[in-house]
Amino acid sequence: MQNNINIKNKKARFEYEILEKFMAGIVLSGTEIKSVRQSKASITESFCEFNERGELFIINMQIDEYSHASHFNHRPKAERKLLLNKRELKKLQKEVATSGLTIIPLNLFLNEKGLAKMNIALAKGKKLYDKRDTIKDRENKRDMDRIKKSYNR
Repeated sequence: MQNNINIKNKKARFEYEILEKFMAGIVLSGTEIKSVRQSKASITESFCEFNERGELFIINMQIDEYSHASHFNHRPKAERKLLLNKRELKKLQKEVATSGLTIIPLNLFLNEKGLAKMNIALAKGKKLYDKRDTIKDRENKRDMDRIKKSYNR
């Protein structure tokens, strides 16, 4: 079994300021987990939302249909339930309701038991000037690394 599945949300750290991270289980059907094991999933445009019963769901997550399934295949963009402790759920729900923060997925992976897990984060959206600062810091770090590398030769 392949355990090196790690599907990342590359836009998350650029678009949002990460405040706190959580690890959640995810409820998947048989054909969904088989597609995830083939790395045929995307969490780039997805976000998390609470329903009226206080359960956390991931919305807009794309899991491609399993190629070897019959007509009992899953829907690619269905809502999928995330599994957290009650304490963590209450904390997240309170933060989202009062502060206007959002919950975004960071990456989807398989643990050593072969179960699908997702790192989610409580995040605040960045403004345009914050994104520019991020780009500038990244370029400055890259330039410093080049200078250090040429100096060490």
